Amino acid sequence: MNVRLVVDTNVLVSTLLKPGSVPDRALGAIWRSATVLVDARLLAEYHEVLERPKFRAAPRARLTELLALVRERSEDVGSTPAYGRPMHDEGDRIFVEVALAGRADAIVTGNIRHYPEDLGFEVLPPATLLARLEDDPRARKPSSS
Repeated sequence: MNVRLVVDTNVLVSTLLKPGSVPDRALGAIWRSATVLVDARLLAEYHEVLERPKFRAAPRARLTELLALVRERSEDVGSTPAYGRPMHDEGDRIFVEVALAGRADAIVTGNIRHYPEDLGFEVLPPATLLARLEDDPRARKPSSS
């Protein structure tokens, strides 16, 4: 069963800055056994954030490879419906909208508290998703919330 996920930008930032970290390992597991969902806004967000001057210390080759993987291995869900409910952080709204449009099983993020609890899918930290994807084959697809 293929797991459909939206990956918050903070997971990509951690992957870029901390090779071998839990978010980096989780992203590796995602590429092996899940589908990452995006839209044009989310791709632009990834590029804009990862290209910020404060991340210039990260190896350029790693950045280029990460952005290429996102482009090549993600499913573009096309236009996304607006999510009209309040959000703790308005910047996270696009992740919810992409998840809804792509019928995601979960959003993977380091900021789970920024998301409402009743979205119809899970919001998981990278460590939880990594454990599910690598440690327990029966738990490959996140359960419904």
